[in-house]
Amino acid sequence: MGQGHRILGLVCGLAVIALLVLSGAREGRTDQWSSVRERSMEVEDGSPLDFSGFLANPPLGEEARIVINGQGRLARAAAPDQPMRFLCASLAWSPDSGGFPDHEEAERYARQLKLHGYNIARFHFVDAALMFGRKQDLDFNPEILDRFHYLMAALKRNGIYWIMDGLSSSRGALGGFDDRWSLTGELKLEVQLDEKAFQHWLTFQQKLLAAVNPYTGTAPISDPALVLIIPFNENGIEFDSIVHRQDGQPAYAEMLRVPFNHWLKQRYGSTAALAKAWGDLQSQETLEATTIALPISGRERSPRMRDLQAFFVTVETASAGRMTAALRNLGFRGVIAPYNNWPTLQTSLSRQNQQAVAMNTYHDWIGTYAPGGSIQQTSSLADAALYIRVIAATRWQGRPFIVSEYDQLFWNRYRYEAGLVMPAYAALQGWDLICRHGHGPIILSYGENFPHKRQMLPYAIALDPVARAGETLAALLFRRGDVQQSHLSIPLMMRGEDDLTLSPLDREPEGLTTLALLGAIGLERQKAPSPADQAVQVPRRESDADRIATALRQSGGLNALNQTDMNRGIYQSDTGQIRLDQNALRLSVITPRTEALAFAELSGTSSLDKVTIGDATGPGLFAVSALDGLPIDASRKLLVIFATDARNTAMKFSDPNDRVIADYGRLPVLMRVASIDFSLPGHGRWRLAPIGLDGKIKSVIASGEGNLATRLTNLGPDGPTTYFVIEREP
Repeated sequence: MGQGHRILGLVCGLAVIALLVLSGAREGRTDQWSSVRERSMEVEDGSPLDFSGFLANPPLGEEARIVINGQGRLARAAAPDQPMRFLCASLAWSPDSGGFPDHEEAERYARQLKLHGYNIARFHFVDAALMFGRKQDLDFNPEILDRFHYLMAALKRNGIYWIMDGLSSSRGALGGFDDRWSLTGELKLEVQLDEKAFQHWLTFQQKLLAAVNPYTGTAPISDPALVLIIPFNENGIEFDSIVHRQDGQPAYAEMLRVPFNHWLKQRYGSTAALAKAWGDLQSQETLEATTIALPISGRERSPRMRDLQAFFVTVETASAGRMTAALRNLGFRGVIAPYNNWPTLQTSLSRQNQQAVAMNTYHDWIGTYAPGGSIQQTSSLADAALYIRVIAATRWQGRPFIVSEYDQLFWNRYRYEAGLVMPAYAALQGWDLICRHGHGPIILSYGENFPHKRQMLPYAIALDPVARAGETLAALLFRRGDVQQSHLSIPLMMRGEDDLTLSPLDREPEGLTTLALLGAIGLERQKAPSPADQAVQVPRRESDADRIATALRQSGGLNALNQTDMNRGIYQSDTGQIRLDQNALRLSVITPRTEALAFAELSGTSSLDKVTIGDATGPGLFAVSALDGLPIDASRKLLVIFATDARNTAMKFSDPNDRVIADYGRLPVLMRVASIDFSLPGHGRWRLAPIGLDGKIKSVIASGEGNLATRLTNLGPDGPTTYFVIEREP
């Protein structure tokens, strides 16, 4: 769930002023789209989009080193009783997306990240960037290394922490390869089984992280700015086997067979004992000759497959322990979180001894830029935010939880949902960090002449006005803390290896994970039978969700006014702040400082709390947030977000439902034009003005006194936008 698109880049180009009307094979529908006019995207100090005043990034000295506090949350060493929430900037650059910036641009870029509310950045595929075009192992490009070091220092000066992948590419730092951002290469598996491969991984850590950065004066591995290391991105054995699987080829790599046989020998002792346990050994299979075969199919359900999973747990646990020990020996004091994807029971068991869990997750994933690539064009609300729920069920309670990658991908027409769904539920769950995956979350300008910046592409969140609006809202809902953490803690009990099934694909039941929409859930090791009504026991049952919801109502965990009705697909959090309507494809968030609604249709009126909206001309995300820290009805300065959809000029599809891409098109970016009624109470004179995508306030478009009520369109005299500002006089 991620590696196949690491080469993905940012996209962009020159903006034009003309208003366009596009029509195509969309069941006779004609949409109005308008081209983005901004070129520079650098926000100025004091802009309504400058969040650095209330989302301050403190200096990253020793007192700012991040620790795990007594509640299993990330916090500064100087204030361990104050958990921090991290909004992460994903820096996954490749040559096609421009690569690491030079020194002058790095200063500007780091400053802009700070203004946008980011307080941590993830360096991803640094190994590939350093080794691009290099012929010898571990022979880093000196210019790229210098730019990497300088950017680290620039981020640190702006109070932005770091996350590092120990390695990202399946090619690691091996020389002589030109496919570093592809799926080829066996290093992710080899590093867990082969000593030479492990030493290659270790040498990379020594050369890159344990060497002094000349611009900080400290080795990154010892620097308080380095919060988290993911030893090797997405290197779970089952997942790696799946991404390498080809028709007509074995389901599992041959290098697994001998160590699997040795593991079976240690467990069963003899071929006879193994045959009794499995019942399906072939005549040529013996432990003595190490000829026990691996499962033929990855979908096989058998005792053989169950033992293979147990073997994977043993290997992955040992590998994680060895990598962790190596990083500690190099002086790292921060958080280490291996195996950051794949939400199966087997991988959860592999993660059970880790000090933290990191996970990647996507809705409507695509891993190619080639014509013919397809998405499903589904709403993430139609399956009740399944991509959030599946990873919620992988957290081990009492430990930090990091979302190292997520997205609802371009060109999914419902992707406006991601800016509300992920930050709201991450806050409810009490997660520590969220990172929307992309090749940088911002751009300094449209029009850069790199292949992946000439048009919007999947994972190009910096160039997509819809994704950028979502990141802006995430800074408020998640990092600022507008959405509160659940008061509930619902444990999913696990016994250990006894919980493995006959299939490597089994995970927590989907019906059960709907509990994550009500309150915090997480795995807990069952040391003795637990009679708790609010604990999910083993074996799991789909009916457990209804049973526990009933128990929560009886105990007061869900109050009498809670609107949850699982049979109707309605889920309201225990805090009352989040309400998901699966059938209406709506998600509302109501907090004192932010009220928001994601909707697929809004022909009538929807009253949140203070904010009322209605008669929208199309689907979208609408949010109102106080920028001065006051409640919405008392605030003197409010940000309005109205996000619809965006596409490239001349973008073409091969089907009438816009699922199969024929041509990504070119710049300028086009935004779908829409309008909506909205109102909110207040006192004093008010004025409403659009904000450009660059953060500049435009001319006032409406004004009045007292309660505000107006019809808002996202197309103004200066072009389309996703932002507006309301200012009130005392």
